[in-house]
Amino acid sequence: MKFKKSFRKFLHRLNEQKYLQAMAIPGVIWMIIFCYIPMYGIIIAFKEYDITLGFNRSPWVGLANFQEFFSDERFWLIMKNTIGISFFKLLVGFPLPILFAVLLNELASVRFKRTVQTISYLPHFISWVVLGGILMNWLSETGLINIVLTKIGILKQPITFLAEPRYFWGIAVISEVWKELGWNAIIYLAAIAGIDPELYEAATVDGAGRFTKMFRITIPCISGTIAIMFILAVSGLMNSNFDQIFVLRNPLNADASDVIDIYVYRMGIEAFRFSYATAIGLFKSVIALILLFVANGVTKKLTEKSLF
Repeated sequence: MKFKKSFRKFLHRLNEQKYLQAMAIPGVIWMIIFCYIPMYGIIIAFKEYDITLGFNRSPWVGLANFQEFFSDERFWLIMKNTIGISFFKLLVGFPLPILFAVLLNELASVRFKRTVQTISYLPHFISWVVLGGILMNWLSETGLINIVLTKIGILKQPITFLAEPRYFWGIAVISEVWKELGWNAIIYLAAIAGIDPELYEAATVDGAGRFTKMFRITIPCISGTIAIMFILAVSGLMNSNFDQIFVLRNPLNADASDVIDIYVYRMGIEAFRFSYATAIGLFKSVIALILLFVANGVTKKLTEKSLF
């Protein structure tokens, strides 16, 4: 009886929202076709896939592909690079957009604020292919970075930065933060725009200064948005931005730039080892799912805010 009542309520709500639901149907169909149906291909991670035999007739090998990856001599190097680069991107790249959005919100001049916003967004729209070429030019021995550093006396001799593995992590972190800072701040600016202005007016009457308002009103009011973005960022620790790494890596910095995404590309596209590459991709997805649940649980316990 209870189920029937709930089902009637569901049908009634569905009827009231029929036009909105109709608008969502194309998106749902797209997701089913391109996100869920292809998941059937995951079975080749447990097979020795032969393109002439297809998914179903290729022989099963169980966990052999996973065992091979875990015993690979470069496994720990790949994991260190993947987690290390992503961790420092999270450490530096997560708080900066929040700080940038909060400070941008404090600007009194609307024209100057819009100018800063526009300038900060622009790098996001530059492809990593183009931006990678610019960075390779800047970081070469005769590039802008070397010219500036030698002129001010920090360097005595020019350095080919991308040929030195020890510089690669820093280049990857700094270039991504610069490229995405303004774009990542948009969601926090939107959250700040939704704060009730009366809270600021009341704080002004009580004699609160700008910094007091920032720490007592702005940041607490957007804490829910920060918590959700943090959960998503932690779950993405196994992603190192394939486009960026692929463009900036070379044989000389391979020991610092060989991450899971690059390894999957090399095994799957270059070596045609589709089963092995799929197994590695599945392993990465499982770790990402675990990180999502852990981050969600910890955030829920500490802030009482979570995705689910």
